[in-house]
Amino acid sequence: MKLATIRSGGATTPVRIDDDHAVEISGAGDLGQLLGQPDWRQRAAAASGANHDLAGLEYEVLVPRPDKIVCVGLNYRNHILEMGRELPEYPTLFAKYRCALIGAYDDIALPGITKQLDWEAELAVIIGAPARNVSEADAPAAIAGYSVLNDVTARDWQSRTLQWLQGKTFEGSTPVGPWMVTSDEADGLSGEIACDVNGQNMQRSDIGDLVFGPAALVSYISSVVTLLPGDVIASGTPGGVGSARKPPVFLADGDVVTTRIAGVGECRNVCRRT
Repeated sequence: MKLATIRSGGATTPVRIDDDHAVEISGAGDLGQLLGQPDWRQRAAAASGANHDLAGLEYEVLVPRPDKIVCVGLNYRNHILEMGRELPEYPTLFAKYRCALIGAYDDIALPGITKQLDWEAELAVIIGAPARNVSEADAPAAIAGYSVLNDVTARDWQSRTLQWLQGKTFEGSTPVGPWMVTSDEADGLSGEIACDVNGQNMQRSDIGDLVFGPAALVSYISSVVTLLPGDVIASGTPGGVGSARKPPVFLADGDVVTTRIAGVGECRNVCRRT
């Protein structure tokens, strides 16, 4: 199944995306609330609410109010080598605040205080059941599904200190969506991940290049904190980021950023100076 949160009539509602329409799922205001219900899979599969044409559908942030957004740095082999580093023994973790999240087709805020806004195509792992101290073998049961995310990063702010947070969570910077593909329909998590800027390909890799895959990340993070339904894990980006290019390339007002993962979906966002 493909599940999303849409904006409709001044409110939000979770929907199931079918071939040519979206079907409202009753009993929840968004996908995050739906995932908080133990029978969310059955409710989504059986939904028969109002229908919406896919054309012109307005997607809200996939999970508007996640309890946690946990991000992983340096998790693709080619990106690690690109940055001149060795493969890590443990995942590098940092966090975002939910005000950073935007919908799959919303504008990316380009604040005047940064001159080095960069792209980072990522696979988003969406949690569907509480997970605490789970083994890697048991971790897949806690994963609801997968989506597309771009961890848009202000490099000049990220590099101000050894801590990355300030460059990673600018408000209105991080598209996620348009939908979540449930884990039972994910094709073995192998497929192309890519990012284009103004139609020019900047990143292209395969999800199979991840150093720590989704199950390993869920297991590791759950040893630190309880993962809850609706939590988002941004699993890291492959090579091709703007800051690693010679000379470096950064996003400008009006640039169109297209982030896609084969078999999962695509975000398309325009950068707007704020």
